[in-house]
Amino acid sequence: MRRIRFVDISKFILKYIFNWRFWIAEFTKKSKIYKKFIDKFLFDEDTIIVVPNTINVNKKIESTGSEFLPTDIIKEVVKQSKDIVIMDTCLCRESNGCEDYPHDIGCIFLGPTSRKIPDHIGKKASVEETLAQIDRADAAGLTHIIGRNKIDTVWMNIRPGKGLLTICHCCPCCCLWKVHPNLDEDISGKLEKLDGVEVKLNQDNCTLCKKCLDDLCMYQAISLKDNKIAIDDDTCKGCGLCVNACKFDAITIDYTKETIDNVVNRIEDLLEIKE
Repeated sequence: MRRIRFVDISKFILKYIFNWRFWIAEFTKKSKIYKKFIDKFLFDEDTIIVVPNTINVNKKIESTGSEFLPTDIIKEVVKQSKDIVIMDTCLCRESNGCEDYPHDIGCIFLGPTSRKIPDHIGKKASVEETLAQIDRADAAGLTHIIGRNKIDTVWMNIRPGKGLLTICHCCPCCCLWKVHPNLDEDISGKLEKLDGVEVKLNQDNCTLCKKCLDDLCMYQAISLKDNKIAIDDDTCKGCGLCVNACKFDAITIDYTKETIDNVVNRIEDLLEIKE
């Protein structure tokens, strides 16, 4: 019989309290001491970047003979990584009992600290396997979040945090970062929109089907004003879920060449991929 480890206890607790996450997040706005503790314990030095799901985005960027979509940003980082672990299940969807998105597309962990992840939590993966999972996540309608996320080093009890980069594949119903609107802005501000990404709304194409309003936006950036759909650019993180949900091309996503160059450089700064 396998002995119980710290990570097993953490996983059990996380699944048990998962549906309390909105209350836990909301309290960061009410108590400065509590906010400071949560920030230090779970989010200290985090930088997390939202990368759009681009399965329905036709535009590509031409650069030095190559073509890129935003998802290729993640793939470029993966290709440089020699230490990769893929979690065997999505803890968020499993904890939330998700019925709309696959449970078996789990987080990807990159960097030397990933070697310390217990085998029963995740498996070592090749670059090819990892790229295939990113494509699966895109096809399943999931959006991506990549960055240094301290909460992963805490619940798995592994260090150092600077040696671990997390790639999450998020659904709109279960993602932990769905608590973003409930968090104090000092913490929520660590989740960043990809530089150069812009979500555009074409009112002429909008049929007011309201699919983009059905609790789809994790960041509460979409609303109905004067019987028209409105997108708050300051709140929007450019995840692309609304773009994929809209069947009438009323919502589109745009980005620039600098999107690719800037973010790859930033991600490389977050993690020393090559030791």
